[in-house]
Amino acid sequence: MEQQNREQKIEKLRKMGINPYPHKFEVTHQIYQIREKYERDPEGEEVVIRAKVKRVSNYEGRKLLRLTDNSGLEILAITDEENIKPNEEYTFKGSLVRHEGKLTLMDARLTDEPPDTTIAEIKKTYDFDPKNEEVSVAGRLVAWRPMGKAIFGHIQDLLGKLQIYIRKDKVGEEKFKFIKEFIDLGDIVGVKGKLFRTQTGELTVEVEDLQLLSKCLHPLPEKWHGIKDVEVRYRQRYLDLIANPEARKIFLMRSRLMAEIRRFMVDNGFFEVETPILQPIASGANARPFITHHNYLDMDLYLRIAPELYLKRLIVGGYPKVFEIGKNFRNEGVDTTHNPEFTMMEFYAAYWDYKDLMKFTEELFQHLIDTVLEGKTTVTFEGHKINLKPPFRVVRYFDLLEEKTGKDKDFFLRAPIEELVKLAQQLGVKKPETLTRAKLIDKIFEKVGEPELIQPTFVIDFPKILSPLAKEHREDPDLVERFELIIGQMEIGNAYTELNDPKDQYQRFLEQLKEKQAGDDEAMEMDMDFIRALEYGLPPTGGEGIGIDRLAMLLAGVNSIREVILFPAMRPQDKKEEN
Repeated sequence: MEQQNREQKIEKLRKMGINPYPHKFEVTHQIYQIREKYERDPEGEEVVIRAKVKRVSNYEGRKLLRLTDNSGLEILAITDEENIKPNEEYTFKGSLVRHEGKLTLMDARLTDEPPDTTIAEIKKTYDFDPKNEEVSVAGRLVAWRPMGKAIFGHIQDLLGKLQIYIRKDKVGEEKFKFIKEFIDLGDIVGVKGKLFRTQTGELTVEVEDLQLLSKCLHPLPEKWHGIKDVEVRYRQRYLDLIANPEARKIFLMRSRLMAEIRRFMVDNGFFEVETPILQPIASGANARPFITHHNYLDMDLYLRIAPELYLKRLIVGGYPKVFEIGKNFRNEGVDTTHNPEFTMMEFYAAYWDYKDLMKFTEELFQHLIDTVLEGKTTVTFEGHKINLKPPFRVVRYFDLLEEKTGKDKDFFLRAPIEELVKLAQQLGVKKPETLTRAKLIDKIFEKVGEPELIQPTFVIDFPKILSPLAKEHREDPDLVERFELIIGQMEIGNAYTELNDPKDQYQRFLEQLKEKQAGDDEAMEMDMDFIRALEYGLPPTGGEGIGIDRLAMLLAGVNSIREVILFPAMRPQDKKEEN
């Protein structure tokens, strides 16, 4: 019914000669630019103030207070104190924040301490007078409160929200009637007018003209500020971004994360490059690929599972340092840490080894602490407080396995495979009898090693049979110079001193083909052109891949990869449900 009413408004507008979907609107400011110009963030400064309570109302199980002092200016306070009465004076202590655009004393509590500031001083420090600046702004209407001859509302874009104030005597009777009849919650509107502050200090546009820019045909979700159904949130991400400020915050953080990683890499002498998504050979990682067909060339191609072999070809060609941030595709299961398409950064540096990469990774994390986290060194993930400040713990792969299972390296590499199967069964590995030795070792480590690794940890010196592209360890031929960075039980990074001996690499590819014949459909294929590239000479090289999606999960403190991917993979909807 609501949609039908809105559609009828569109038809009526068209009959009046008004286009409900105009081509353009002149914008002088984004909302965030106005706020940056006229507001300063108090960042939780603790203050003590003496103030009169002007109004008390309920707010999400707490009390919302309007406080004023002799200046007549106001701020808000959110408190759990009982028996607060209007028109009485109290002394409060709390953290000064900006809540929904307004200066607010958060977690306000009664105190006997002497006041250390006043509301007038607070306003002078953090709220600046816009002096009736003329602005033209646009956004989605997310609040609408008609009050007789005036209307208050809020418009919103990705980065902020701004109050608008429409007076009948300001816009004229005809325009006011048009606004009341044709404008609905959810519509995208453009407004022109002058900036001022309300009694509570909220930045507001006194509207002189309002234009409908796009009609919203569906009512926004109940109480617009919350969609709890994750299916709706993931399938209709546009609605999630409109309704959930937390979703907007996560994806803004992700954008900054990508930008800061790029800046760090470029500042450290790396060249950003692009390599093929469609590849003739599925290689560069142990994974099951997606297959497609090129009609003109009449050949099957694979969506890349990793850009590794192409990036190393560039090091052969003379690039000293390269990196690529892009999508990889793996035709595997979907769970809280896996999506079929995901974003990775891979980078390679000539003349480095895996120890250089560990140092560089720590420097990258320090940069992300300083920029994305704005100096904060700890994050909360899956209920754990995780300290991201380097240096990180270092532990050897087989030392950790021996600590957890009582079995040494020789057991895993040389004991009869039946004994590994038996251990895997005891640990709850599924169908261990179908797995190769390499897969058994990998699955056992996932069961007993990774769950213990909450704080950032470099697990180093992996078995050679798990690492077909890594260089043999200089002190132990059973191992390779490789590490995984594990944080919060997730693999965040994977790196190694690169194998650059073409004969050794050829033999490793042959071993992978044997693994594939033994039933491992994730084993790599032979890539003779890559062998040819190595024959021209790959310098000593260190290379690493970092999962951007998982890193974003960690920094955002969310436990599902779908929370940090704008459009995650989903099962098809039932046709009836979709309609």
